[in-house]
Amino acid sequence: MVPGVHVEIHGHRGARGLRPENTLPGLLHALQVGVDALEFDLAVTADRRLVLTHDLTVSPITSADRRPAYPGDPAYPYVGKPINGLTLAQLRTLDCGVRRPRRPDDRFAPTQVPVPDTRMPTFGAVLGLVSVYGADHVRLHVELKTDPTRPTLSADPKEFTAMVVDELDRHGRLDGAAILSFDWRVLEAAMELAPQTPRFALIESDTMDPVWLNGRDLADFGGDIAAAAASAGATTVSPEHVLVDGTFMAEAARAGLPVVPWTVNDPARAAELIDLGVAGVVTDYPDRMRELWTARGMRVPEPIPSRYAHVPG
Repeated sequence: MVPGVHVEIHGHRGARGLRPENTLPGLLHALQVGVDALEFDLAVTADRRLVLTHDLTVSPITSADRRPAYPGDPAYPYVGKPINGLTLAQLRTLDCGVRRPRRPDDRFAPTQVPVPDTRMPTFGAVLGLVSVYGADHVRLHVELKTDPTRPTLSADPKEFTAMVVDELDRHGRLDGAAILSFDWRVLEAAMELAPQTPRFALIESDTMDPVWLNGRDLADFGGDIAAAAASAGATTVSPEHVLVDGTFMAEAARAGLPVVPWTVNDPARAAELIDLGVAGVVTDYPDRMRELWTARGMRVPEPIPSRYAHVPG
């Protein structure tokens, strides 16, 4: 670690370890803790609205049915149904503010403060929240959730990317955002549609396959993930943190790509990654990272002061 080099803190799904993920209260809490970038996930509804959700089907862990959108709705209950098969009105009936773990060892349940009666937000609502709180200096890291192995659940990647780019442009945020995806078709679409907006190539062991990498075989790159990412138009490579070691960092340097690993919740591992030279870490616990940064004499991002006592979901 070179003294004076800044390593960014990226709040994962807002601050998943502290508040409900991909919700307005969760994103606001991350801003109030203080992050350099606010990461969240998007999918497309049946009526072509952009909503925050990590899963392509309604998760029973993060969402609970409350009532049908209208009496006799044959799609009800909605939990377990595809996001792209439900309208915004149907999805907005869900309570997304209380984590309901399926296993007793769920790592987030003990630390995540519930916010009951919280709704699944739209992308536009998030952009409005950031504007209201004057957080224009915090970058929005928008992960587009598609799964090329499950095309019936996924939006067309180019159309999806165009929708996201249009919304960012409408709010004047193209220069204050980044587009992230495991599906590298999204990266290539983003490079064409918004070349000035950074693009993060997400990678994990399960997606090291041509179907995820838009036809690329890592063997053709000698197993060099960063070189493959650069060929897809990525401006940053963002791997699962267990993939990052000295060899990975050297390959990324040769490709000219900064490295931002996910999801880093252990301060000891974060310290190792800092020493390896990463540009940032994605974390469910930005509070823990801030403590580590402070202990090491590193700059921490400014928290956003609260203006209102309550942010509706």
